Amino acid sequence: FWAREVGKLIGLEHPLIPVHHQYVVTGSVPEVKALKKELPVLRDLEGSYYLRQERDGLLLGPYESHEKMKLQDSWVTNGVPPGFGKELFESDLDRIMEHVEAAMEMVPVLRNAEIINIVSGPITYSPDILPMVGPHQGVRNYWVAVGFGYGVIHAGGIGKFLSDWILDGEPPFDLIELDPNRYGKWTTTQYTAQKARESYGLNNIVGYPKEERFAGRPTERMSGIYEELKTKCSMGFHAGWEQPHWFYKPGNDTGYKPSFRRTNWFEPVRQEYRQVMEKVGVIDLTPFGKFTVKGKDAINLLDHLLANIIPKVGFTNISHMLTSRGRVYAELTVSHLSPGEFLLITGSGSELHDLRWIEEVATQGQYSVEVTNVTDEVGVLGVAGPLSRKVLQKLASEDLSEEAFKFLHSRRMNIAGIPVTAIRISYTGELGWELYHRRQDTSALYSKIMEAGQEESIDNFGTYAMNALRLEKAFRAWGAEVRVTLLFSYTNLFLFVRRNVIKDKTKVPKSMP
Repeated sequence: FWAREVGKLIGLEHPLIPVHHQYVVTGSVPEVKALKKELPVLRDLEGSYYLRQERDGLLLGPYESHEKMKLQDSWVTNGVPPGFGKELFESDLDRIMEHVEAAMEMVPVLRNAEIINIVSGPITYSPDILPMVGPHQGVRNYWVAVGFGYGVIHAGGIGKFLSDWILDGEPPFDLIELDPNRYGKWTTTQYTAQKARESYGLNNIVGYPKEERFAGRPTERMSGIYEELKTKCSMGFHAGWEQPHWFYKPGNDTGYKPSFRRTNWFEPVRQEYRQVMEKVGVIDLTPFGKFTVKGKDAINLLDHLLANIIPKVGFTNISHMLTSRGRVYAELTVSHLSPGEFLLITGSGSELHDLRWIEEVATQGQYSVEVTNVTDEVGVLGVAGPLSRKVLQKLASEDLSEEAFKFLHSRRMNIAGIPVTAIRISYTGELGWELYHRRQDTSALYSKIMEAGQEESIDNFGTYAMNALRLEKAFRAWGAEVRVTLLFSYTNLFLFVRRNVIKDKTKVPKSMP
């Protein structure tokens, strides 16, 4: 709970908040005392509590619902009381009594057990309950290991993880889920409180694939077409952004309905998939992380950072930032817009993760460059499918033919009179363009494209369909098929790595593991 105070010393607002957590300790229980070995920890998801042996008795720790749980939010606004150390809060058995009764039903010996202590103390929550571990973007040599809602149990592993990273210059394995840079300026105090309340209250629920949680949403990160699309689709949460996962059609069972089986989005996503494969679709890609790099040392910096060659002016390529051991730290789309000026694109969840690495290398190497995060200023629309050229050509004065605008080419131009940076690329693997533009122009650009595509039956598609399309094309995604745990050679990325990098900078095994 002191982490916020420490962060403020250097101008950081760590998204952490103390939560009142109570647990009940019983006296000696004859049935427990008679055991020859220690009981395993029991976690009852329906009753929302954990139960473990405590000497000859039992310890019961409930997680109340978000309506009943208590935040110590005054510590966020006013700071931790000076001198606070091992003190406890006043306990409130009534607040957790329904969970105690559920435990008595599950473990009958509790009914006759004597309660000898009720402990209520602060545990620190991040918005998603996971701790924040690693170096922090925006400040040099500032490492954190904070927000451990489950306490000291993580200490040994996290200590080893951090010490190895600090000594070796790269993480020993992938813990991107704990990256402190998954949060940004959009993570307000109000958002942190709402998410912590939700995370605590849902601590013991069954988790589903593609799970979404809705407290604190939307944040300030909304694309220019969010208001227009929000009632037409199921939105997903990506680094503070709202992004369409899939779109509703007449007769569809709408809304978020998670399941371990095929659920309500399966058929609509199949339709979106066919839309892109056979006609033309539009997708909101605004959540991409976007950086500009320019200056007299821009080429030298990127030549050092990236495993691929530096694209010529007007060209784009896919490149990777490798660690000194040849592991894949990040994947970027790199466009050379004008001499010494580059646009770098990464996934939404990797925005500050990748930016920190770029800034660190630029600072250590004393490169004369300007690295700017333009993620919040630039909107992105993707237009993909066999009819995408036909639709965009109606709105462009420049020639978009195969000969004039080839794959992995990029240029600044106007679409419907709106300035864009157009890149001939699509994560769907189909013919397509990504159109980068001022975020305030997104709505107008979207409307013009949809209007121009009526004859071609243009329609929306979301990230679920895009992911299905890219998997069929064997396009690897960083954070899924490609992670920092793996050497680039294990993920068959040789097409994206210069020969001199393979020869001089990494040790590549002769055969796959």
